[in-house]
Amino acid sequence: MFAEERQQEILRQARENGRVDVVRLADELSVTSETIRRDLTTLERSGVIRRVHGGAIPIERLGFEPALAARDAVMTQEKERIAKAALAELPEDGAIIIDAGSTTERLANLLPMERELTVVVNAPPLAVSLAARPNLTVVMLGGRVRPRTLATVDDWNLQMLSQIHVDVAFMGTNGMSVECGFTTPDPAEASVKRAMIGSARRAVVLADHTKVGNDYFARFATLADIDTLITDTGLHSDLVDDFEQIGLRVVST
Repeated sequence: MFAEERQQEILRQARENGRVDVVRLADELSVTSETIRRDLTTLERSGVIRRVHGGAIPIERLGFEPALAARDAVMTQEKERIAKAALAELPEDGAIIIDAGSTTERLANLLPMERELTVVVNAPPLAVSLAARPNLTVVMLGGRVRPRTLATVDDWNLQMLSQIHVDVAFMGTNGMSVECGFTTPDPAEASVKRAMIGSARRAVVLADHTKVGNDYFARFATLADIDTLITDTGLHSDLVDDFEQIGLRVVST
């Protein structure tokens, strides 16, 4: 088992069981305790767990929201594939929303040069990077900027969204499950995401499989509210069936 595969297994167990133990992991994975400690250090630096005495706890159990930079360093290859697959959902012309997030930012960077689009964003760094593109009309949603996610939130944002209509909203999420739908830690950000979906003809969520099974404080959409989920091949086939039975189209890449 490669180090990345081992770390993904550690993270899976942490999320499933609520915590992991160094000694037990070393025995199960046939490696030394020191190797497991190094794996936990790597995962903690990625912002997905917190070390505790003798083991680790997933950040979801602590109500902790990792910063954008930490999330950007996790599942990078999967996020690149998801972003590329999302290009198939773009309209030929018209307007789209790109939500703040590490996977949606990759989609923004891949927008084709030959397509004329109006792009609505709620992340100042995205607005800056896209504004120089001659084929794009960039609309920046105003409001308070959350330092952890670099997303704008609150009333100015919601007022602007109530006055526009776009073809597709490309959304990020912190968690998703059959029971709770799509969730995020911050209620203000959930309100903006909800308004984005409400202003779009279609809503497409971009999320790697590690988001599945995690439920955060604030729900912004049920599974039925979203048209398409683009994810990686790590999503179990049984979960794909569950999602599709509810009417959510799943694209695995």
